[in-house]
Amino acid sequence: MSIAALLAATLAPVMSVQAAPAAAPPPRPYDALPGDWVAIPDDELLVFTLASGRRFVVRLAPMRYTPVHVDNIRKLARAGWWDGETVYRVQDNYVAQWGDATEKKALPANVVANPPAEYVWPVFDAVTTLSKADPYASRAGYSRDGWPVATNGREAWIPHCYAMVGVARDLAPSTGSGSDLYANIGHAPRHLDRNIAIVGRVIDGIDALSTLPRGTGGGLGLYEDAKQYVPIATARLVSDLPAAERPRYQYRTTEGPRFAAWIKSRENREPPFFTVPAGGADICNAMPPVRKAP
Repeated sequence: MSIAALLAATLAPVMSVQAAPAAAPPPRPYDALPGDWVAIPDDELLVFTLASGRRFVVRLAPMRYTPVHVDNIRKLARAGWWDGETVYRVQDNYVAQWGDATEKKALPANVVANPPAEYVWPVFDAVTTLSKADPYASRAGYSRDGWPVATNGREAWIPHCYAMVGVARDLAPSTGSGSDLYANIGHAPRHLDRNIAIVGRVIDGIDALSTLPRGTGGGLGLYEDAKQYVPIATARLVSDLPAAERPRYQYRTTEGPRFAAWIKSRENREPPFFTVPAGGADICNAMPPVRKAP
């Protein structure tokens, strides 16, 4: 018998008893199916690239919520305003802030220096809601286009959850132009709700901000030495990038029984680890899912 035939005869019994690949488990009632994902429009995405090469991607808030501030941010990006600016404040368990650390750089002529106070709006447009109130809102839920929203029954707002992007401002009546921004990198500072314009959410790369060294200046996390500043190479709207270079993202639809089941799963975590159901969740512990497009 040849060596090849001998090997074939020896291996055949082994190969014949190999187990078939395990079948994939069936989807749970709250798992997203392919049709549950919706593309985020390119003009809602803003990519910040640090000089180190790391980057973070911000999804801009809907124009129905903060129209003047978001319009300002688009104009600033198209003017290259953040190119060469820095992250100059990183406060532990709070925020990372970027823009012009000198506060002397002139804004582009078409940017509104002090927009209206776009902190709240009259319509609570959630299509699904959590089961319980929290200390900051009588109801909280999710808009049709995948944003967390809260209300007190009179007005609505986007809550200050982890990775939300807000507009830095001075004392009122200043509302901030949008030229200086911050992202929440710690426990959700919900006390800021209704006091600052929320203009976006970091949907990818938040670790590029959250892992930066903490500042020590003024009790606010400011970098005391300009050598500590973290340079920003560019900030670009994805809609302004060549088509082949555009990152693609999707949000999960917030309507239908599967998303309702997802909310329930966040409010009542499952055994075996969880033995006592919580019976509710803070909106910031049930952030609407976003993913890179496959």
